[in-house]
Amino acid sequence: METTTTTGRCLCGAVQYEYAGEPEEVIHCHCESCRRHTSSPVATFLMVKASALRFTQAQPKEFGSSPGVWRSFCAECGSPISYRSDRRPEIVDLYVGTLDDPAAAAPWCHVHSSEQLAWFEILDQLPRFEASRRGASPVRHGPR
Repeated sequence: METTTTTGRCLCGAVQYEYAGEPEEVIHCHCESCRRHTSSPVATFLMVKASALRFTQAQPKEFGSSPGVWRSFCAECGSPISYRSDRRPEIVDLYVGTLDDPAAAAPWCHVHSSEQLAWFEILDQLPRFEASRRGASPVRHGPR
């Protein structure tokens, strides 16, 4: 069985990456931190095993956005690249917009819907979780 390789990059192409296999999850996040990092009303990212991720051109610059949380971006163009947490060191979250084919990563759910902006809505029937989905039940399926 052949392993799938997926590629991505920043806006200017200085940072490029690839990962092997399928994502662990693909989610829309409505939390304030993700909104601020991406300068958008929602951040969509996919979670991949850190061991499957390889930067093929330049390493992104990282900063600690809060204790135990690291966000990365291209030092040349500023494109957000990833999120990682000391709580789950085996996983790296890559922003879907950096994929060479972002249409191939369909989201599974919404997290931190309690922080969703009042004027923003995604019209899908995916489950919405108040905060994290780990050990939680959705508060609803579909829009408000």
